[in-house]
Amino acid sequence: MKPIDYFDQYCSRYEAYKNGSWCYEDGCIYRGLELLYKATGEQRWLDHLLRLIAPQVGADGSLAGYTPDEFNIDNILPGRALLFLGRETGDPRYMTAAKRLIDQLDAHPRIPAGNYWHKKRYHSQVWLDGLYMGLPFQVEYALATGETSRISDALQQLATALALTAIGGGMHVHGYDDSRVEKWADPVTGKSPAVWARAMGWQAMALVDIFAVLPDDHATAALRNQTALILKAIAQRQQASGLWPQVLDAPDLEGNYEETSASAMFAYALLRPEGLHLAPSEEQALTAAGQKAVEALVGTRLVTEAGETRLTGICQVAGLGPFNGRYRDGSPAYYLVEEVVADDAKGVGPFMMAYGQAVAALQDQVAPARHLASN
Repeated sequence: MKPIDYFDQYCSRYEAYKNGSWCYEDGCIYRGLELLYKATGEQRWLDHLLRLIAPQVGADGSLAGYTPDEFNIDNILPGRALLFLGRETGDPRYMTAAKRLIDQLDAHPRIPAGNYWHKKRYHSQVWLDGLYMGLPFQVEYALATGETSRISDALQQLATALALTAIGGGMHVHGYDDSRVEKWADPVTGKSPAVWARAMGWQAMALVDIFAVLPDDHATAALRNQTALILKAIAQRQQASGLWPQVLDAPDLEGNYEETSASAMFAYALLRPEGLHLAPSEEQALTAAGQKAVEALVGTRLVTEAGETRLTGICQVAGLGPFNGRYRDGSPAYYLVEEVVADDAKGVGPFMMAYGQAVAALQDQVAPARHLASN
């Protein structure tokens, strides 16, 4: 089955991830649909998005199941669809709903250095996941409203998070505990022990999305250079298959499998190095790695059995600290025991995004674009 047909069928049968409550998993699908719509111009992707989000956004801008005082940074991500639909449709309820999310960020607890806590229940913790969940929305909201101080704040949070999680060579660990009380946190640095690929994927997507929309007067040279370093480090760790291992800094670890969602995120980020002022040869190398990853996902992770096509090899969930009666210690071995599933939104959404970005990147190259669309 062609990826484009898989996406159409997947969205036709998609059910809200958390019983209809506003959540980041649905937001991954929303973002994928937005980018497919922009890349192809096909109305069906906008129709899917409007149909899926309709039950979640009330006429007054209320959001289904949304509790702002949980201070869950994950809940900010789907707000990007609100900003897009506000522009696309002119319906004021979307910007009203987006204002509810920005109000959460205005009250959201922060560590002393200024970064948002990942969640209220994850006291004083900064996770790479949260960079993607909150900061691109914050920047896009600022651009839509002219509230430019929010851009400076987002850039400062990015710079601080990169500094707090860096271990050298463009690699960053999953989380940082400012309080140093969690068992997973190094007592001196506060860093978690391992480089989880999907955490790096969230981070990379946040960086490229922000630099793609900001004029250079907002994007500092240091952050652009760090982003380029991260993308190059990701490309260097791409396996011969075109994909990436679950634990990025331990490729030889027994059981370290090639994981789909992170590979899709890396593919997307590598295909979007805009605003980084790379040399043409460097940009070409990154986009070639991204294209190779998309082709590998299409060729090896879309599996058809009994007439149904599914996207396979997705780590269902991983995190740090207590969860569902057990403690996630953030060790390299920990990331290898979480369940691997098919068709999870955290994999399908980024795959849609990567595919849409690949189509957009190749739109002026007729033969490669036709080759991609035929697979």
